[in-house]
Amino acid sequence: MTRLWIKNPLGVFTADDTPDAPDASGGLVVENAVITEVLARGAEPSAPVEEVFDASQHVLTPGLINTHHHFYQTLTRAWGPVADAELFPWLTGLYPVWARLTPRALELATTVALAELLLSGCTTAADHHYVFPPGLDEAIDIQVSAVRRLGLRATLTRGSMTLGQDDGGLPPQSVVQPLDTILEDSARLVRTYHETGPGAQVQIALAPCSPFSVTTDAMRESARLATELDVRLHTHLAETLDEEDFCRERFGMRTVDYLESVGWLTDRTWLGHGIHFDDDEISRLGEAGTAVAHCPTSNMRLASGIARVLELEDAGVPVGLGVDGSASNDASTMVAEVRQALYLQRLRYGASVPVHRALAWGTRGSARVLGRDDVGVLAVGNQADLALWRLDELRFSGSHDPVAALVLCAADRADRAMVGGQWRVVDGRIPDLDVDALVAEHSAAARGLISG
Repeated sequence: MTRLWIKNPLGVFTADDTPDAPDASGGLVVENAVITEVLARGAEPSAPVEEVFDASQHVLTPGLINTHHHFYQTLTRAWGPVADAELFPWLTGLYPVWARLTPRALELATTVALAELLLSGCTTAADHHYVFPPGLDEAIDIQVSAVRRLGLRATLTRGSMTLGQDDGGLPPQSVVQPLDTILEDSARLVRTYHETGPGAQVQIALAPCSPFSVTTDAMRESARLATELDVRLHTHLAETLDEEDFCRERFGMRTVDYLESVGWLTDRTWLGHGIHFDDDEISRLGEAGTAVAHCPTSNMRLASGIARVLELEDAGVPVGLGVDGSASNDASTMVAEVRQALYLQRLRYGASVPVHRALAWGTRGSARVLGRDDVGVLAVGNQADLALWRLDELRFSGSHDPVAALVLCAADRADRAMVGGQWRVVDGRIPDLDVDALVAEHSAAARGLISG
């Protein structure tokens, strides 16, 4: 296999927080899809290399990792009737639209989301797909194909909704499924697609949507099945005060109490948003090792609140970043999410929240949230998943610290991205992807979904 030296980057952020983390200012050597050497400035590879990439005009980072998304929502971005709504009315306005989702529309939506993520330096993404109207039984299969075609890594979650409006939930009955159907399909997907070990490209997790859209039985049985199949669990939790009120009224308890009552307060679980926790709940989450996907842009867009990220991390909660659905962000730009996270947490805790800590949430922290130790850090033995960024745009003129400039000067596109030693973005473009044709067909599908 070719040995590649990514040589002498302009700046480098490895996300390696170990006490003896090596100096990487001389770059990395990549071989057989993994990082085999981390070099200090002036050092040479220990053996000959067949290829050298001159990174002297690039900032080098791990590939960013997105821990919470809804790919299908790229079809309903910036829709006027819900542009100014909070979460519950936003959902009730959109559910009837999403109920018209078709296989081809989902394929286009997923491709758009993955392409946008790749171009923003993201190499691993988690998606939470929970809308299964009639005719969309193979939604996750469609997503697997798109992931493999574009070459990212993904944790694809088999979402579900079992509590419809007829029984006091939020979603319409047309997108609610029987629990047996959900569990059978979940087991099928894990058996068919779930990969384990270093370098896994596709992983499957189980993901009942939220307390206000699934029954208690669905939560308990999903936890049982996830333990049996040894896969992770995901759901929305503590996103809004409305959700807190719903849990009190329906279950007679707060969200974390409910989580524990259904067997979810474990290190197998990661939670979308996790905003409204009190001190005791943060401590219990940390003791359990339950992780949180912080989604700052969506939380601001829907006025949901500000997650207590520093306190969560200090309590032992793994914290990563998510762009959330592209109908509440309304983008899939992962590097922009790092910047939003930094600024939102500074609003809560003060200007001393470091730039590097925000980058760590989007790399090392996000890898921990997804239960991975082979990505998210540029270190020997890890997968060669990385992003390279140029600072020659007008927005960066006058900047001095190359790594800080990525975040503070609002980088939005990687010049290069590599997944497992393979270039997936080259010169700011995805090879072999006709973006103009994709946008045209995706936009037509989006219009058709809205018009019905």
